Amino acid sequence: MRIVVQAKPFDLGAEANDFAKGVAGAGAVVTFTGIVRDTAQRDLEVMEIEHYPGMTERALTTIAEEAMARWSLADCLVIHRYGRLQAADPIMMVATAARHRADAFAAAEFLMDYLKSRAPFWKKEITQSGADWVAARDEDEAALKRW
Repeated sequence: MRIVVQAKPFDLGAEANDFAKGVAGAGAVVTFTGIVRDTAQRDLEVMEIEHYPGMTERALTTIAEEAMARWSLADCLVIHRYGRLQAADPIMMVATAARHRADAFAAAEFLMDYLKSRAPFWKKEITQSGADWVAARDEDEAALKRW
């Protein structure tokens, strides 16, 4: 299990390949990468992501440990960036490995839902017309109920 919270960009292909090489006995690897989405008006200048070092890593470790146990994963990876990101920049990545694909997919979705709505990150969209904190969405909260 590896949890990474970093400002620097990551290489999706390299991370996925390195992860897959290290999962002996797994029959499935699932990866997901989230990217910074532009606003509906296509005027995003930058997204600023803040977090509390230490607290964030502990929270992500706790949820990753739950996923590992709940779906008997061989391994999992969570990478999440902070700082100033542009539209289309990779913001996060989840990778899971399990003997069977159903467990790998379910665990990846669980981790993604948690990251979207409960992980301690704060996001501010800075546009041509000003800056606004990104509010929680009802759909993201509803997604957690299935777990």
